[in-house]
Amino acid sequence: METRGIEHMFDFQRLPNDGLVRILLLIYSPIGLCLMLIRIFIGVHVFLVSCALPDSLIRRCIVRIMCSVLGMHVRQNNPRLRDKRVKLYICNHVTEFDHNIINLLTSCNTPMLDGSAGFVCWARGFMELGPAPAPAQLQEALQRYSSSPGTPPLLLFPEEDTTNGRAGMLKFSLWPFSVTESLQPVALQVKRPFLSLSIPESSWLTELLWTFFVPCTVYHVRWLPAVSRQEEETLQDFTNKVQQLLAAELSVASTQITKADKAEHIKRKRHVAPHINTSSKHGWSCVPLGASPRPSPRGAQVRGVDEAGLSRLALQVKDVLPDVPLSVITSDLVQTNCVDATITNLLESTEEFSSEPTGSSAFTSSMSSSSASSPPAVKCFGKSPVDRHMSLQERKEALYDFARRRYIEKHGL
Repeated sequence: METRGIEHMFDFQRLPNDGLVRILLLIYSPIGLCLMLIRIFIGVHVFLVSCALPDSLIRRCIVRIMCSVLGMHVRQNNPRLRDKRVKLYICNHVTEFDHNIINLLTSCNTPMLDGSAGFVCWARGFMELGPAPAPAQLQEALQRYSSSPGTPPLLLFPEEDTTNGRAGMLKFSLWPFSVTESLQPVALQVKRPFLSLSIPESSWLTELLWTFFVPCTVYHVRWLPAVSRQEEETLQDFTNKVQQLLAAELSVASTQITKADKAEHIKRKRHVAPHINTSSKHGWSCVPLGASPRPSPRGAQVRGVDEAGLSRLALQVKDVLPDVPLSVITSDLVQTNCVDATITNLLESTEEFSSEPTGSSAFTSSMSSSSASSPPAVKCFGKSPVDRHMSLQERKEALYDFARRRYIEKHGL
C-alpha cells in the first residue's frame, strides 16, 4: 500500500495545524455559530422549495441561488461541452454533496449504492435501488435505466469514496464503465477556508453543519469532452484512460489506491493511536497524536532529543527488535522521534536485515541466552489485507508484551 500517498490524499483532522490560522478560526467561531443557525433555518426552506418545484431550469437556478446563501457556491467551466446525448457522467468524489452540486447544473440521477432507502435517501437526492444489489445485478439495472428513453443521465463516482482532492484520485472501479459505451468526464475541485473539506468516518450531517459554519465552500465544475470506448479497447484500458484524463485536468496523481486500502489505513491508524498512548507509560517518547509514524518531509531532524536521548530510544527499540541493526533503528528514530512508531515502521518494512555479530551489544547476547526470551515469530502470511493487518496487530501486541517482560526482568521489578 502507498502509505505516503494515502497520508496526503485524506485529511485526518478537521482543524488546521497552523497556529495563526487557529487563532483566526477562534476569533471567527462566534460568527460561524450564528451563521450556522441562520443557514439551518434557510436550509429548511431550500429543501421545501426543491421538493415543491418540478425539475426544470427555473428550479435549478432558484435552488442554486439559495445554496449560495447557504455558503455553497458553484462555478462551472465549458458548459457548452456538455453533451445532451450522453447518458452517463463520471466524476471524482470530494464531498458528500457532490451529486447535489452537479444536479444544480444539469438534471441527473445518482444511485444509492449501499442499499439505504427511505426518506433520508430521497431527501439527500439519491435514486433508490432497494436492498444492496450484487455487482452484476447493479450493472444490469443501470444498463436498463440508461437504455430507457427520456430518463436523465446517471452520475457515478467510480472512486466510491471521497478524497481531499489535492493529491491524488482513488483507483476507479470497472463496473461504472460497463453501463454505457460513451460517457462524459466531469472534474470537480472544492475549496474551503480554515477547515478540511471532510475527514474519514464523519457522517454527512456533520459535514453539512461544518459547511454551514464556514464562510463559504466553492465548488468548481469542469466539463470535459465526451469519450467513447473503442472496439479494440478493453474495459480496464478504457477505465484507466478516463481516470488519467480527470487526473490530468485536476493536476493530481492517478493512483492505484482503492477504497479498501483507505479503509484499511483508517483501521490501522485507529489501532496504532492507543499504543502511542500506552507507550508513554513505559517511558517511551512519541510524537503527538494524529501525526503519521513517518513524516513526509525528508531529512526531518529530531526536535528536543539530544544524542544521549536518541541512543536511549534506540536501545529500547533494540530490546524489542534485536535483529535490526542499530544504524537502521537510529536512522528511523531521527525521522519519527517515537519508539512505537519506529517499531511499527520496521515491522511493516519489507527490507530484510542481517543480524549483527554476536558481542556487538550487551543485550544482544542476553536476548539469545534462552528460548523464552526470544521475540515471537510470525506464524503465517495472511491471504487477505484484513488477515495481514490482524496478524500484524497480534505480532505487535506480542512484541509489546515481550518488551515489558524484558524491562521487568532487567530492573528486577
